[in-house]
Amino acid sequence: MSMKESGLMGFDWGEVLTGEFLLFGLLGKILYTYPEESWLKSLFDDEMFVESPFTGEQADVIAGLKLLEKTAEEYQRGTDDIITDLKVDYTRLFDHTERIPVAPWESVYLSKDHLLFQQQVLEVRSWFNSYGLEIINLHKEPEDHVGLELAFLAHLANLGLSAMGEGNESRLEELLDAQRRFLSEHPLKWVPNWCDLMVRYAHTDFYRGVALILRGSLMEIAEILDLEIPEELAE
Repeated sequence: MSMKESGLMGFDWGEVLTGEFLLFGLLGKILYTYPEESWLKSLFDDEMFVESPFTGEQADVIAGLKLLEKTAEEYQRGTDDIITDLKVDYTRLFDHTERIPVAPWESVYLSKDHLLFQQQVLEVRSWFNSYGLEIINLHKEPEDHVGLELAFLAHLANLGLSAMGEGNESRLEELLDAQRRFLSEHPLKWVPNWCDLMVRYAHTDFYRGVALILRGSLMEIAEILDLEIPEELAE
């Protein structure tokens, strides 16, 4: 089967998948991991926020990058308490031992009673198992955490790159279809609204910027994969 016959023409899939692997892997780590200076320092020092794989003309991504660059510049100038502010903001936003303004679990938004460990967790867990993603669950929490769903998108992208390297077009098409279905069934149903909450409730430019980049990147990927854009993603 040729690339044209399989519907894979029109994009540089190597570039798209590499961008997904890097971006969603990074955003997933940022949103799942407590902000220790040991790894944040490398992000700031390596100027990781100068550009994004899916910037294009996405206003959200452009605005988000500016906020992250501002934080990086403040860190490089030695502005006091940048890391402390990020730790406080992360705990206030996500720590499930306190009242959470921005709960990072899909079930909270989509389940009937807005509770943790609902049907959405089982569905996401099944996706992870089907495509061989092993989660080191640092916090012993549900798999429908936004950071873990992004890690899974990065995992699918990496599998796609492997399929390309092997010249396996049918496997690549299967993995692109898996992305379409997973995005439609899970992240696109709740993450855009969640990003809006992040922008509203975060106290730091860093987490506001991450939310904007994520929201804009989801729109771009949805368009690339020819998915119907939910109202939540429409500008």
